[in-house]
Amino acid sequence: MGPFSKIRPYITVDVREEILRHVDAALVTASIVADEAGILAGVSLAKREAERLGLSLLHFLVEGSPVGKGDEIARFTGSPKQVVMAEESMVGMLAKPSGIATKARRFVEKANGRPKVVCGAWKKMPSVMKDMIRDAVAAGGAQPRIVNGQFAYLDKNYVELLGGIKESLSAVAHLEDHTKVVQVKGRYGDIVSEACDAAEFGADIVFIDTGRADDARAVAEELARRGLRCKVMLAFGGGVNLEEMEELTALDVDILDIGRPIVDAPLLDMRLEIIDVQKES
Repeated sequence: MGPFSKIRPYITVDVREEILRHVDAALVTASIVADEAGILAGVSLAKREAERLGLSLLHFLVEGSPVGKGDEIARFTGSPKQVVMAEESMVGMLAKPSGIATKARRFVEKANGRPKVVCGAWKKMPSVMKDMIRDAVAAGGAQPRIVNGQFAYLDKNYVELLGGIKESLSAVAHLEDHTKVVQVKGRYGDIVSEACDAAEFGADIVFIDTGRADDARAVAEELARRGLRCKVMLAFGGGVNLEEMEELTALDVDILDIGRPIVDAPLLDMRLEIIDVQKES
């Protein structure tokens, strides 16, 4: 006999079926429970997963619902294997987006109506995650886009490619039905001069993307001095965190863009609990 004659062929076995084979005909009722307070998101994803698994939903809180520690988020019935698989997939589909929604809500509450909180960082995420993150941002009460409707966003790279602030705005001047947004970072002069150029040459929103509150103050003051502040909205961003919100809400800005602190929020802790097991009689 050869040296490999005693090796058994590899056979894939679903270990869950082996573990549960004595109760595989049971009807299980289970729930997903929050382990901390927050804002619920990812409901549509989790519902589709429940349908794919063949679970019967008894109830599910709606997207954007506030939850407290110990609150039941969803309840459903299914076979033991279906319920075990739900723990592996549905909890994750809710926990991450709920963490994002919770963090977004904290920023919105700190802003207290002004400035408007937006989070466009979902656009830089992998394509499979974009919809989930965008919807979670909205569930938390923040805006996933800097402006509703059509807009032309002239970021630093467009400005570089087109040769400057004036040239960039000239390139989109024919887009009369688009809001013109210009990102200024002080690359073509000081930040105040760039912002004033943007306001004079047709920007609707000037986005001060330096993360320095003093820049926003200086820009707002100079725009007001020149009679330009009423022509544009001011947006501010760049590494903003929750601890800075008291200072930032005192600025004369209309929009606050929050990136990584929202999209990189930790999971909202939750768990699956078995409520009842009805074994076959």
